[in-house]
Amino acid sequence: MTAKKVVSVGGGPGGLFSAILLKKSDPSREVTVYERNAADDTFGFGVVFSQETLENIEAADRESLGRIAAEFRHWSAIDVGFLGTWERSDGHAFAALERKRLLSILGERAVDLGVDIRYSTEAPPLEQLRAEHDLVIAADGVNSRIRAELADEFGPSVDRRTAKYAWFATTRPFDCFTFQFVETEFGMFWAHIYPFDGERSTFIVETDEDTWLRAGLDRFAEVPRKPGENDEASMRFCEEVFADLLDGHDLIGNNSGWLSFGVVRNKRWAAGTVGLVGDAAHTAHFSIGSGTKLALEDAIGLAAAVDREPTVEAALKAYQEDRKPVVESLQRSAQTSLEWFEGARRYRDLAPEQFVFQLLTRSQRITYDNLKLRDADYVGRIDAWLAVHTRAQGFEVETGTPPMFHPYRLRGLELPNRIVVSPMAQYSATDGVPDDWHLVHLGGRAQGGAGLVMTEMICTSPDGRITPGCPGLWNDTQRDAWARIVNFVHTRTDAKIGAQVGHAGRKGSTKVMWEGIDEPLPEGNWEILAPSPIRYRPDSQVPREATEADLDQVVADHVAAARRADEAGFDLLELHFAHGYLVSSFLSPLSNKRTDSYGGSLANRARLGLRILDAVREVWPDDRPISIRISATDWVDGGFDGDDAIALTRMLAAHGADIIDVSTGQTSVEAKPKYGRLYQTPFADRIRQETGAPTITVGAVSSVEDANTIIASGRADLCAIARPHLVDPYWTLNAALDQDYRGHAIPKQYRSGLSARRREQHP
Repeated sequence: MTAKKVVSVGGGPGGLFSAILLKKSDPSREVTVYERNAADDTFGFGVVFSQETLENIEAADRESLGRIAAEFRHWSAIDVGFLGTWERSDGHAFAALERKRLLSILGERAVDLGVDIRYSTEAPPLEQLRAEHDLVIAADGVNSRIRAELADEFGPSVDRRTAKYAWFATTRPFDCFTFQFVETEFGMFWAHIYPFDGERSTFIVETDEDTWLRAGLDRFAEVPRKPGENDEASMRFCEEVFADLLDGHDLIGNNSGWLSFGVVRNKRWAAGTVGLVGDAAHTAHFSIGSGTKLALEDAIGLAAAVDREPTVEAALKAYQEDRKPVVESLQRSAQTSLEWFEGARRYRDLAPEQFVFQLLTRSQRITYDNLKLRDADYVGRIDAWLAVHTRAQGFEVETGTPPMFHPYRLRGLELPNRIVVSPMAQYSATDGVPDDWHLVHLGGRAQGGAGLVMTEMICTSPDGRITPGCPGLWNDTQRDAWARIVNFVHTRTDAKIGAQVGHAGRKGSTKVMWEGIDEPLPEGNWEILAPSPIRYRPDSQVPREATEADLDQVVADHVAAARRADEAGFDLLELHFAHGYLVSSFLSPLSNKRTDSYGGSLANRARLGLRILDAVREVWPDDRPISIRISATDWVDGGFDGDDAIALTRMLAAHGADIIDVSTGQTSVEAKPKYGRLYQTPFADRIRQETGAPTITVGAVSSVEDANTIIASGRADLCAIARPHLVDPYWTLNAALDQDYRGHAIPKQYRSGLSARRREQHP
């Protein structure tokens, strides 16, 4: 048993519950808690618990849960008011109580166990604490003094966000989680509301920074001259904005004023015998109600590690290894939710049904399928709205059709569903000519039921290849080989097929993937082209800076490839302006250092891409769409970013692009992508909402739930799925079977694989 003398600096939920669990597991331990505030001080109003958190507390200390649960306010619904309309989704299971009562209950439980809690007492200096205790728990909150003192060891960062919020309560006793969005003369304000006892509810008001400034609320952001002065003025303003919802009830202040949320992260949670817990270690936006949950679960993890490991140092290491990945996953979801609210005004023009669905699924943890389990009636209303919306586009669709199986139209192209087989390089062509591998690869996935099958990047010239194994469209032999594949897709499947074309630029003349991706060829290199003579990697070939004549040839090569793609019968053409290839390298200021008309401003850096698009649009049939794949961010400070992607999309749409295929990164070896499930979808969502351009989302979209949620919410129009299609060519067909959707075509040769009942549906 480790840590005979333990001290917690901070008497919040994390510090108190850590003390409870450590004292409970070993009553001989000396456990002390220093809390600078009085026992009856409070900050914030209510705290919310999910069912999962309650189960974790019960497993750790049934007595604590019993005392807490006796005072819970329970509910299961979420109400959303959006510009005068209301919708309810049920089946969510929450419980809450006043934060002051939670701390009182935990404090009483700790004292009963023999914990020494010293309220209204500043902790001694850290040096003294470390000398006198085996374990120091830093539970001293978001502005942790201990974290600051040991910053070199913990590696903290605080991401200060742009939205503004004020934390109030109200005397109106709401019966469930409630969100209301109200339009004012200044812009949109919204409230996050939840009950915490029979008479009061937490009432957090939030808005984007521009609206906040237009409303003149910045004058209340400074420290008040008199206690509560700013609180009072802010409350009066918010009471007017939400007067209908408050229905005569008052707001209650806490002297918080207007704040900007800070996302706290630490590279390490342990420094010798000092461990971080709760807000000192991490924060997650209040829109997913996670602060208290994380603090209590930190305490559970820390206490378990201390009891399990032979030394305090080993325990803190194990605690970090166990908890940090879990917390980071939740922080990613919270960040997605936070950013959704920061950009809430971009959803202002959505239909109320879709707006509410966007809100409910904003963190990407709750999905269409999950909501269907929680509240089938609510999802039935979404299905009905979506069917009406699709019928308005001229399609016949039954109510209840899974969102991913709604048809879609771009110009004269009609797709039977929203699933795209994403371009995936095969590196298997000879002299640019695709062969039977490509026929089976693309033909098999077309048989598998995807609405659209995309080729890998087809290169526009021999020196535009990525590797010697990349296919091309610079001669008629290649065109005819592609025509054979296109013909198979058209005559043997219901799928459509698109050609992605592009020029590798400074990422060319490299080995095929399985020999070393992006590694330069050891011999047989060809000259590569770029906006500036800057290597992609330190060991890459130095590209030649493109001349005006070079760029004229690049444009001409794209036109020639587009003509051949038309002759081969492709249904859609996608221009590859992403991933650090030639046009992408012009777009990014990291790789484009030119001082002529192709460098400097975004308008100049986009010039080559727009020239190509204009020239290709001239020769590509008017009834067939053109897609543009872009990297919506370089993931590098000072590089191409989300704002640039919005501006570029507007340019592309004005020049005839029909849909934007939204990827990210792969433009710089300095990139630091924020990987995670659906990590690129918010970029597609933002582009779609802010520009009105249709989008394809790609990257870590892997499940039926993901696809249904993306389409129903309007985050993208099509879902491009890559890796899952490598291991399951019949991914879309299997999705139809799993959802018992009978409207999907099944190859007649394979119908014997169905049950007798299903065969009757597909005679």
